[in-house]
Amino acid sequence: MRLVGNVGLVLLRAGAVLCHVRRLAVSLDTADIKSGTPLDGFLSYSIEFSSFPDFAGNKSTPNTFSDNLLNNIGYLQGDKPYIRVGGNTQDYAIYNENLTVALNGTVNVTRSPDYPTTIEIGPSFFESYSTWPNVKFSHGFNMGGNNDPRVQNTLTQTAELACKALGTDKLYVWEYGNEADLFATSAQGPVRPSNYNESDYVNEWLDGVAVIKSVIQKNCPDLALIDTYKYMAPSFGGVANHLKAPLTWANGLDNTQNIKYFSSHNYISGAATPGVTLQGTLMNHTRTTLSVEAHVDEYNAINPGVPHIIGEANSLYNQGRPGLSNSFGAALWGIDFALYCAARNIQRVHIHMGTNYRYASWQPVETPRATRGTKAPYYGNIAVAAFLGNLRIAPVRVAHLPLTGGDTEAAYAAYVGGTLKRVMIINMNAYNYTNTSSNQEHATDCGCDGSTGGPSSSGAPPQRPARAYSFTVGGGVTTARVQRLYANGSDAITGITWDGWSYNYELDQGRPVRLGNVTVGETLQVQNGTLVIAVPDSQAVVVTLGVADETLDRPSRVGRIRRA
Repeated sequence: MRLVGNVGLVLLRAGAVLCHVRRLAVSLDTADIKSGTPLDGFLSYSIEFSSFPDFAGNKSTPNTFSDNLLNNIGYLQGDKPYIRVGGNTQDYAIYNENLTVALNGTVNVTRSPDYPTTIEIGPSFFESYSTWPNVKFSHGFNMGGNNDPRVQNTLTQTAELACKALGTDKLYVWEYGNEADLFATSAQGPVRPSNYNESDYVNEWLDGVAVIKSVIQKNCPDLALIDTYKYMAPSFGGVANHLKAPLTWANGLDNTQNIKYFSSHNYISGAATPGVTLQGTLMNHTRTTLSVEAHVDEYNAINPGVPHIIGEANSLYNQGRPGLSNSFGAALWGIDFALYCAARNIQRVHIHMGTNYRYASWQPVETPRATRGTKAPYYGNIAVAAFLGNLRIAPVRVAHLPLTGGDTEAAYAAYVGGTLKRVMIINMNAYNYTNTSSNQEHATDCGCDGSTGGPSSSGAPPQRPARAYSFTVGGGVTTARVQRLYANGSDAITGITWDGWSYNYELDQGRPVRLGNVTVGETLQVQNGTLVIAVPDSQAVVVTLGVADETLDRPSRVGRIRRA
């Protein structure tokens, strides 16, 4: 597709005044521009298997807070997120037909302090699939086994229960095994011998999916048809682990042609990895692009002939680090990661979360370790959905705009019908409003007259630097609308808004509430084909050319105004 409406960018770095103009000659007609077409429900979620009853509830007590948050995303992007139910704990789950609760888990802190590693599920576990209207799910079957001899019986029993619970209306795809490339090396305890190889895995996978199909054919024949019996696979944890995805394809993983999505998992780094920082690790565009490109290279080497998705992703594996993964900076990372995936034609991204996880987009229930509520990363999810717009009404092509501002800036363009519609700018220069000294280097660097040097003598944070971006647009556009993802700084974990809307639990259980103390309705005039917008450090903005879409004006039909 030819993309119409070239964008020429001029970046003006600004402290008290605009200065240090850099021209970035970007032509979106050139072949080297990276662009892709997101699938419906592009922004989706992966929920830890052991946490699913918390997130969804059951028939008698559905989790309406979670459903409200899903509705918000669905209203903006045209479809509610697809939900993958899986993760490490799907390979620990053993079925017990006599269990009177949905899930009984035992936490062994030497294996993982964040989730149970010995798990039984009962019949009521599958009630959770009935609580969220208009949502499609993937169910993760236990392949790892956790060295439990009941795993084969569990496979046949849960295949029947899952297919009956989902049916054709709720089934997304199936998944058999989570991160089998780590089965022989897992930090939570190996479940395969050290010489486990790609051929072993493929044989085991093919045998298992054949068992699942036989059960589904008997109990849910509509789900055993060629168009409905499909998987996401191989669901590997990375591109450089014990097993390699290209070798699994070479050994015949898709011989039966039942893989609908090539699924990869991605984490930028680890929660306990030395040297991990907000600015250097998460708010780092170069690091994000390199991480995504490794998946693109792997996919291209296989050329599986099915869409590429990220079946599980978040900031820092091992459930994130406090102060980093739950911060506004992580929300900015999430936007950059998701949209770079979209631009590289990774067509759906499932953001992973679980109960008490530091990187989760929301905490679904009250626990001794965490308060129920909407967390900073969710606001980044909202911004992605708003930027893409209603994909059911108008498919979008996303292009990555290569900036020369180093690691801390990113920009993306959204095309509808081949015409430029929206631009996303992400200024990932850290602004830590609770730590004045950490801003000094950035603030001094941004000023051209020395007026924005360091912190004031009172100890208050220094003036927040801004960087101005100038866009050359065509097509007779005369106005543009601006929507901002705002927080006090990159280290903020509360007080976040998207275009003046709050999705906090305490206001209206996650439904959108328009705050009266946030400036909204910002418009820009296009003069001589050029518009200029200032973006403060640690902020993301969406610029919509011409008349804004209704979904950008009003994030939910049940949104309300609140003066604050």
